[in-house]
Amino acid sequence: MALTRVTSTSARRHPVGPRAKRSLGRALIYAALLLWTFICLFPIYWTITTSFKSAVDVTQAHLVPWLDFQPDWKGWRSIGLSPDTLFATSTARSEFVNRFVNSIITSVGASFLALILGSLAAYGLSRFRYKFAWMRNDDILFFFMSQLILPPVVLALPFLVLYKALALLDTRFGLILLYTLTVLPIVIWIMRDQFNSIPIELDEAAFVDGLSTWGAFLRIILPLAIPGMVAAFILSLVLCWNEYFFAALLTSTDAKTLPVMVASQTGSQGINWWSMAALSSAAIAPLVIVGVFLERFIVSGLTAGAGK
Repeated sequence: MALTRVTSTSARRHPVGPRAKRSLGRALIYAALLLWTFICLFPIYWTITTSFKSAVDVTQAHLVPWLDFQPDWKGWRSIGLSPDTLFATSTARSEFVNRFVNSIITSVGASFLALILGSLAAYGLSRFRYKFAWMRNDDILFFFMSQLILPPVVLALPFLVLYKALALLDTRFGLILLYTLTVLPIVIWIMRDQFNSIPIELDEAAFVDGLSTWGAFLRIILPLAIPGMVAAFILSLVLCWNEYFFAALLTSTDAKTLPVMVASQTGSQGINWWSMAALSSAAIAPLVIVGVFLERFIVSGLTAGAGK
């Protein structure tokens, strides 16, 4: 009788073990994800809260508004974007708008140009077989990607001399050309994977229907590659938007971008952290909005061909 009771009790307890393990594993996964989310979002939180701090609150590392410190519009007032200065004449706001427009023109222009050139190069590497000396398709792709290994400081003097000779210093067009070269390898890499995920039978069917290579590319393949194009464009936009080294080296007044303006927030008493934080918050806001609304395109574009 006792033996039977023990056996039935153990039988009832047996399913609880795996269920408890699954619950514990799920809880650990969620805890790790929450920790990683906190790590990723904390710098943004720190930047935004710093833009509402005074000098004392910044130096004492106060974190929680209305508990550790009283929020103030000092950082936003310094760039003319506070509620009390938004509709008044402000030299700082005019400078911010000019730098903001420069960043938009150079980033969007370079990303769009890199997307056009990179899509053409990636389609060629995906659909045709090339031989240049000892180099084949994979070698050519590696050559493009290897350009990212080169430190930007190595190119500083050559570009400075070249841009001075071509009268491209402190011009938006000069930055667009340079940024295009900077992000072109990444666009080629993303778009090649995107084109590889599209069956080549679609090209062959288009040729049978009488389309040329350009017709098949523009009318059949390119519309199917839109997610990858959006992902490549957004990634290029982010990289160009945040670029500082060449913008500080090759611009002075007319074509200066937001990262250069953020880095120049110094005063007689040191760095104006509140102004720098306000500028940084205003600078990252457009990228956050673009990322939120186009997230599905970014994910689908960057994961193209991952299942193969």
